[in-house]
Amino acid sequence: MGLNRGLNQTEAERRRKNQHWTQQNGGVDGRIEQPAQPAKEPARSRKAGSGLLSNLALLTIGSLVTVGLLLTWRTGGEVFGRLWATLKVSEPPAKVDLRSLVVQQVRGASELTTAVYSMESVVPASRERKLGDYVIGKTTLLYIAHGEVRAGVDLAALQPSDVQVVGESVTVRLPPPQILDSKIDVNRSKVYDYDRGFMGLGPDVAPELQELAQRETLGKVVEAACLDGILQTANERAKLTVAQLLGTAGYAQLTVQTQAATSCQVPIAQTPAAQTSDLPPSDRPGVLPSPAVSSPALP
Repeated sequence: MGLNRGLNQTEAERRRKNQHWTQQNGGVDGRIEQPAQPAKEPARSRKAGSGLLSNLALLTIGSLVTVGLLLTWRTGGEVFGRLWATLKVSEPPAKVDLRSLVVQQVRGASELTTAVYSMESVVPASRERKLGDYVIGKTTLLYIAHGEVRAGVDLAALQPSDVQVVGESVTVRLPPPQILDSKIDVNRSKVYDYDRGFMGLGPDVAPELQELAQRETLGKVVEAACLDGILQTANERAKLTVAQLLGTAGYAQLTVQTQAATSCQVPIAQTPAAQTSDLPPSDRPGVLPSPAVSSPALP
């Protein structure tokens, strides 16, 4: 009895120790040998896999953001440039109304120019400044002017009575030749010298002297062209030109008659008012180079 009681107490004591150890070690019985814990490895693998996926996602997002920034940097300049050009206040270039030019060309199409006379002249002009009867200063201007004269016939003046048709024979009598136009080529003309004299006491009248020189040059050019026979040349070439134009219409017999020029001068509407009286006799313009007559090519 005493032996059994001692064994039972020993067994009970051992059980209490086992229970106490089990409680301290998470409920695992201390009598059972605990193997290695392989169950924790899958958890680590899952954590490593999820970390790798997170890194790949972050890398992908970073790459996309970088590409987006590069594209924005390359195209952003053009976008902002276009936006700035749209909002920027600009002044369009000046435009020339070509309708008026076309109208003038159409109105002048009836004038048949058959001779062109061009000439370059050196024109001196001057004006004095006086104090009472004494000259205290003098301004001189030397202008190199390039003038041009056009001569021909005005076909708008052709009347039905000037054209006679008999069978297949046609006779045309042209209007008399005339000076159609005279002008100064400002692109080829220039002021060669301008001097206001001692201490600049001469009057500052450059525009007036230049205009005066241009007007005087026009008169000299027309006079030289008439002396050189520009109207006779224009008459002969007008006859050939009209004959060729009407010959293409199929007339078998064609006769073109001309008339002598009535006067050799610029039409009154185009005649410049040359103020030669404002120039002293010693400063009247003179023509230096020899003139030349040219004619446009025939069609």
